[in-house]
Amino acid sequence: MTTKKMQKIISLLEKEYGIPRFDGYHNPLDELILTILSQNTSWQNCSRAFDSLKRSFKDWKQVASADTGKIAQAIKTGGLSRIKAERIKNILKVIYEERGSYCLEFLKKDKLKEAHKFLISLKGVGPKTAACVLLFSCRKPILPVDTHILRISKRLELIPKDTDLAKAHELLGRLVPDDKENILTFHVDMIEHGRMICKSRKTRCRNCIFKLLCPYGHSQKLSK
Repeated sequence: MTTKKMQKIISLLEKEYGIPRFDGYHNPLDELILTILSQNTSWQNCSRAFDSLKRSFKDWKQVASADTGKIAQAIKTGGLSRIKAERIKNILKVIYEERGSYCLEFLKKDKLKEAHKFLISLKGVGPKTAACVLLFSCRKPILPVDTHILRISKRLELIPKDTDLAKAHELLGRLVPDDKENILTFHVDMIEHGRMICKSRKTRCRNCIFKLLCPYGHSQKLSK
C-alpha cells in the first residue's frame, strides 16, 4: 500500500514541480565541500562561501595546508565559519592520508555501500551529506533526507512520527523506487513542496497536492 502511495506522490510532485535535472558538481570533492558549507545556512550563502573559498585558494592542497582562520575568513558568508573550516581541513587531511591525493573520483567506481561507508567515516559527514555527494556528483541511487522531507514524510505517514533523520534515510530509501531519476525527483521536489506549502508552521493544506493522501491534512480539516 505504501509503495503505491509513494508512486502516486512522485507522480504528483513531477506534475506540480517538474522533473529536476542533475546540476551538482561533477567533482565529488567539490560537491562534498559545498554540501558541508550548506549546513545550517541558505543555498545563496553557501554558494557565496564556496565561490569565495575557490577564489581564495589555488587548490584543495593549499586549503589543507592553510591556517584554519584563513579558511574561516574565506567562508564567513556561509555561517559557522570556524566550525566548518576545521571540519573541511580535517576532512582534506584524512582523504590525503587514506588515498594519497585530494580526490574522490574513486567513489564513482565504488559500489554504493562502499562509497557511502567511506564518506560517513569522515568526521562531520552524516548520512544526508554523504547521500548528496553520491546522488548529485556520482549519480548513484541514494536518497538524501533533509528536514523538509522528514516533516512531510511523517505527515503523509510514510514513516513513523518518532523517526529521526538517520532512520528516515533507511526507511525512505526502501520506499522510493530504486532509480536515480525517481530519487532525484522525490528529493528536490519534496524540498520545494516543504518550502512552499507543507511548512513547519502555517501549512497551506488547501493548496496541497497531497490533500487527498495526507492524514495530517485531514486532521487539519483543510482549514489552512
